[in-house]
Amino acid sequence: MDEYPEPVHELVADALDPRTELSEFLRTRRARLKPEDVGLPDYGRYRRVPGLRREELAQLAGVSVAYYTRLEQGNGRHVSPEVLDAIARALRLSDAEHAHLTHLAKPKQHKKKPAGRAQQVRGPLRTLLDTMDGVPAILVGRRSDILVWNRMAAAVFGDWAELPAREQNWARLVFLRPEYRDLFVDWEHKASDVVSQLRMDAGSHPDDPRLSALVGELSVKSEEFRRLWATHDVKEKCHGIQRLHHPLVGELDLRLESFHQADAHEQMLVTYHAEPNSPSAEALRLLASWGADATRAGTGTSSARTA
Repeated sequence: MDEYPEPVHELVADALDPRTELSEFLRTRRARLKPEDVGLPDYGRYRRVPGLRREELAQLAGVSVAYYTRLEQGNGRHVSPEVLDAIARALRLSDAEHAHLTHLAKPKQHKKKPAGRAQQVRGPLRTLLDTMDGVPAILVGRRSDILVWNRMAAAVFGDWAELPAREQNWARLVFLRPEYRDLFVDWEHKASDVVSQLRMDAGSHPDDPRLSALVGELSVKSEEFRRLWATHDVKEKCHGIQRLHHPLVGELDLRLESFHQADAHEQMLVTYHAEPNSPSAEALRLLASWGADATRAGTGTSSARTA
């Protein structure tokens, strides 16, 4: 375990406190904006805070300074959707950030579920992944839990069936297992994506004890996680290029596409494919032909589990 400063204990204890989350999110979004970004004069050395002042943000959003101050202090219980929209526009939030702000300020009431209750995966969805021969496919649930994967995903990323159930989780793999630093060419980008998605989950489910425990553990064990968690960045990774350095076939440039499930929106199907006739496509064909020999962390066989 690496060394960490004393404030980490407070961060772990209050990791998913809704009022703290709302306060810190608004503060960090305000700090990243410069006056010139929004058409306000910049008084240079006379500015005592990074980014916009509360007064400036309140002016841009068309609300009183006192009202915005209360909101930034974590008191969003009675805020209207119209005011949240105005503040989101003033802060120039992305769609994902806007949704996150709404979740933090006006959290939905979720039915209480047992802390250890498994995330359910439909049988036909499991069958679909197994039939996607040649295309690595993974079903990811809440807390970045890896719920189901096919044979090609095991060949590319490792057979997670070899790991304890609690370790079949993207956040744990990325931050706590050194081999994944070698696998992802741009590890920092992958790590940022994982933390940003966890932030989205925290906004939607601040009362999830397993998520709170995961954030707390990673905050203690990983300095990189603490740094990225403190940024309060949120985004959803829908598509893009995933560059890997596979120990058997070398460089892989794969196109990532992700799809939310219509009847289980918290579950996301993630697929990876290579451009036709590219070196990466040939590398995937080699991995598929090697079958059980295409291994990183396990046997390379088709595996599935329920979190």
